[in-house]
Amino acid sequence: MRVRPISVEALAEELASRIAGRPPGAWVRVVVDGAEAARPGELADRLVAPLRVRGREVLRVSAGDFLRPASLRLEFGRTDPDVFYDEWLDTGALLREVLEPLGPGRSGKVLPALWDSGADRAYRVPYRTLPAGGVLLLDGTLLLGRGLPVELAVHVWLSPGALERRTPEEERWRLPAYERYEREVRPQEVADVVVRADHPDRLAVKVAY
Repeated sequence: MRVRPISVEALAEELASRIAGRPPGAWVRVVVDGAEAARPGELADRLVAPLRVRGREVLRVSAGDFLRPASLRLEFGRTDPDVFYDEWLDTGALLREVLEPLGPGRSGKVLPALWDSGADRAYRVPYRTLPAGGVLLLDGTLLLGRGLPVELAVHVWLSPGALERRTPEEERWRLPAYERYEREVRPQEVADVVVRADHPDRLAVKVAY
């Protein structure tokens, strides 16, 4: 991998070109992963317009809308970093309702959101069919290393110091989970693209070809 500085705007254009350059008849599943303090959802949002300019239909999905119900997610308390790491995300639902329907020969019919964790109830949203050649942009945290079938994995990385500084006090109990993620999954090695985002206005990117 090589590391080089890049602006947010140039990064979005570069990623959009890479995604749109894939064969036009196949769906492209893209995951944008990172700690919440790294704001992976913002990068995923920035990709929507340049992809549409390049003629690709886009569907935005957030893994935060596929968390388990509170009765399961918070069974051992609200601030257990290991439970946050292992149990919060409903990986099976994310596979079943979002990623697997966009595999080769599948229907393209996706449920954009499943569970409203704030209200602790199911969303009432209809399924959407993504046309062939469309792009799924999925953002979330702790997503790599789960066997999610994607065509491109982007990891927005913060150094331990930056992660600690930018994590709100009420969420600092999650820091051990991110340390475990770095140790066990090594997202900088797993991802196709790594965005170093310690300074939001001075990014650096590592790309695996």
